[in-house]
Amino acid sequence: MPEYLSPGVYVEEIEIGAKPIEGVSTSTAGFLGQTERGPTDVRLVTSFGQYQQLYGDFLSDSLMTYEVDGFFRNGGQRLFVGRVVKSGAKAAELTTLTPISFTAVGEGEWGKNVGVLIENAALDDSTNPSVPNRNDLFKLTIGYWKDASLLSNSPPPTLKELKDRATVLEVYNNLSTNSTSSDYYVTKVNAVSHLVTLASSNATRPGNTGVFEFLENGGNGTDLTSTEFLGNPAAEPGKRRGLTAFTEVDEISIVYVPDLHVASAGSRGQLVQDIVSHCENLKDRFAILDAADDTKNITGLHPPVDSKYAGFYYPWIEVFDPLSKGAKQLPPGGYVAGIYARSDQERGVHKAPANEVVRGATDLEFQITKGEQDLLNPRGVNVIRAFPGRGIRVWGARTTSSDPLWKYVNVRRLFLFLEESIDEGTQWVVFEPNNEQLWARVKQTITQFLTTVWRTGALMGTTPEEAFFVKVDRTTMTQDDIDNGRLIVLIGVAPTKPAEFVIFRIAQFTAGAENA
Repeated sequence: MPEYLSPGVYVEEIEIGAKPIEGVSTSTAGFLGQTERGPTDVRLVTSFGQYQQLYGDFLSDSLMTYEVDGFFRNGGQRLFVGRVVKSGAKAAELTTLTPISFTAVGEGEWGKNVGVLIENAALDDSTNPSVPNRNDLFKLTIGYWKDASLLSNSPPPTLKELKDRATVLEVYNNLSTNSTSSDYYVTKVNAVSHLVTLASSNATRPGNTGVFEFLENGGNGTDLTSTEFLGNPAAEPGKRRGLTAFTEVDEISIVYVPDLHVASAGSRGQLVQDIVSHCENLKDRFAILDAADDTKNITGLHPPVDSKYAGFYYPWIEVFDPLSKGAKQLPPGGYVAGIYARSDQERGVHKAPANEVVRGATDLEFQITKGEQDLLNPRGVNVIRAFPGRGIRVWGARTTSSDPLWKYVNVRRLFLFLEESIDEGTQWVVFEPNNEQLWARVKQTITQFLTTVWRTGALMGTTPEEAFFVKVDRTTMTQDDIDNGRLIVLIGVAPTKPAEFVIFRIAQFTAGAENA
């Protein structure tokens, strides 16, 4: 209570009524897989071009970049990337340019194609390019060459030729050795470089190199198992990788692992379990799974797990391959994740992400007939089919769950949206006095949010009262609950279900007898 110790007029601000609940994003994805290069901590990218800047180009032994391309091509806008490397992979280093040591931003042999050049700074008035006049400033050029053959040419290429043909070239001029400067070389380069991180033993500059000095000892590792995708759950915050790192990213609502299909064969079953368990434990995200390539036995095809937090898609699609300049078959999951995002943005998470064109797909691995889908659809296998004149479309919207309440992808994802939005939007309630006034505010807050959701068409009913209810009173809590600090709210919603089977019943009738 405020104190009033002297006569006067007091103006106070108070809060009454509901607080707004902002709906969370449902279309932010998280992908795990191998990349050409880049960091292994989780990073957000918002376009395929930005992804290529950070992680490089397509690889012949990985599906990751193809699926990222498919995600953005189909309407995805936000993607968290978790780069996975094989066991025993090692980052390349350069430690001979004292006092600076250079380490590639991620493991792999790609780091051995990173070169470092140190020259006079632009503000240095020296006339001798090999000898600086200023020891407090220097110019640093960092290059990466995807085509390593250029580096072994004889005679060796000139500096100009190397710079002109670099895949990535980063130039930092007038770097300072003053640790308090905004241009201090360690903090400035580490903040923006896509290629290296720096460490320094003291605030001095190294000597000019005259040529590019290349990092050494990077290695790709040996095996790609479920362990590499899961990451180390015991790792410190900020150093986690894989699915373990995804637990720190609350924004992720769709999880897909493109390189599940190139992992060691014995690890794939465990990896599927890890992916689905990750979604089930966090209860705020949905897993996209797809069948293995060359799955011809439709009679024996079933989803690999029974879960209301996963969808399973079949068959693989065919796309244009920028590497071979021909056709390439890919699992559909990355493209489907983009369709999820596109459908959410255009219609809402309550709309089933089906009857949607798969952009970028030119053909299918197998043409699935209606009779074959009659067998697969009830099992929870979402089929992708080609329709004459209508293109290649996702033609299924079921989860892998055997529970009929949760058989539709859009119903599950709608509840994920509602639960996460209400959870984040009511954090202010914690430690408030647990009494009738609080209960009324909580009810009003949730009611206003669900009314907005109902108006988007996500819920059944012609009125809000038909679409949902919110109860928070003595009927939802006992005195023991209240004494132990528990506030319990009961919420019921009536979600819209997709029109999966559209049936037109047509009959002949005698003119004038339609009302008979």
